[in-house]
Amino acid sequence: MLRIHFTDPDLGRTRLAARPDPLWEIAASLHRLQSRKGAWAFAGWSRMARQRLREKKLDRQVRDILLRLYPRAEYFPDFLTPAGALDGFDAGVEAILATPPRRILQEVTTLDRTVGAPPWVGRLVEPSARRELVGLLRAYHEAVVVPYEEVALAKLEAERAARCRGLLDGGVDGMLSGLGPMMRWRPPVLEVSYPTQAADRDLHLHGRGLTLVPSYFNWAEPVAFADPELPPVLWYSMLHEPPAAGVDDPGKPLTALLGRARAVALHAAAAGATTGEIARAAGVSASSASRHATALRDAGLVTTVRHGPAVLHTLTPVGASMLRAAAARRRPGPLAPA
Repeated sequence: MLRIHFTDPDLGRTRLAARPDPLWEIAASLHRLQSRKGAWAFAGWSRMARQRLREKKLDRQVRDILLRLYPRAEYFPDFLTPAGALDGFDAGVEAILATPPRRILQEVTTLDRTVGAPPWVGRLVEPSARRELVGLLRAYHEAVVVPYEEVALAKLEAERAARCRGLLDGGVDGMLSGLGPMMRWRPPVLEVSYPTQAADRDLHLHGRGLTLVPSYFNWAEPVAFADPELPPVLWYSMLHEPPAAGVDDPGKPLTALLGRARAVALHAAAAGATTGEIARAAGVSASSASRHATALRDAGLVTTVRHGPAVLHTLTPVGASMLRAAAARRRPGPLAPA
């Protein structure tokens, strides 16, 4: 259990990341390659990733280097996922290259003491070794993370919409209360369920605020920096769900009734979706997505609220009832990747 302690200034300085953290997505995706947890949600990605790593002759380096540096365990070095990566991949790898050797030595020593480390890991104090590592991270990122960037961004935008509704309804308390199920807000403490092997600890924000970073590849394993002196960041899972009945199979009742694109749009609106998110989910143009959303709104299935230059589509009670009825008819079967 991680207990994050807030003061009043921290509530005003807590924010939700506007984009995925590319270096954390690397770390979390490497954990997916080491675990069967959530395998149904990542089945398509896992097949693609293993194939592309073989094709690009990266599989051995990933196995011998990256999986050793990013073990799915209670610890891996903080310097591999710098907070600066929230400004993009290039900013993140520049932060890795600029990490002081003394800090790297401390963290790889902790890695060795905690889960064991390969003998070559100490070389990372050398700039040339870190440049080689950054080159491998870039190749891995382009091979298996970039192809899913649009999917991850669509989910993150839906997550931001849901958290913003919590903020509008109940302030920061309302936003933090909706972060479950791996997190529980008990003012002034956010309790975070950590992997069972990790020791309980407390993180006092001391007025610094907290940056919440939704992650596509994280699966029910929220995590913060091990070093409490680093900027307070909490990465957490955007929980994947099986697709609603009818979204992928034209023979299903909901798709037969609405058509595939409108069935996808209706499902997307369950979490709140902009026109751009609907377009990405359905694989159609923005203008087509707007027409589908208008048709659903005219039918009383969704409602639309303008927010600045964007609009947010959410379900009406009738639309929610339709989705529930379709889900109730779903027959057991293999779960598709999110």
